Amino acid sequence: MTTVATTTLPEVEEVLDHKVGLSYLPMYRVIMWDDDVTTMEFVIRILIHLFGKDFETAEQVMYEIHNAGSAYVATLPLEQAEFKVDQVHNAAAMEQFPFTCTIERE
Repeated sequence: MTTVATTTLPEVEEVLDHKVGLSYLPMYRVIMWDDDVTTMEFVIRILIHLFGKDFETAEQVMYEIHNAGSAYVATLPLEQAEFKVDQVHNAAAMEQFPFTCTIERE
């Protein structure tokens, strides 16, 4: 009769221990705000080109911004969210729109 030795694999246990201890970066919601000057066309263009929305989704979000005063656009890590806000503000400034976009922690 053959005896099979059972052993635990320490490297598997270590990997599991490390995965349990992982902490993820906090995520941030990008919010766009309505104003009385910025055109609907500009908002749709920003949503398509900077946030990768398709036209129909961009149009729906634009109407939500227009009707509700603001709308959620995306959830991103802090640096990416801040970068997107900067891109939106720079694009709005180039076209002399007072359009604003903010982030809030999820």
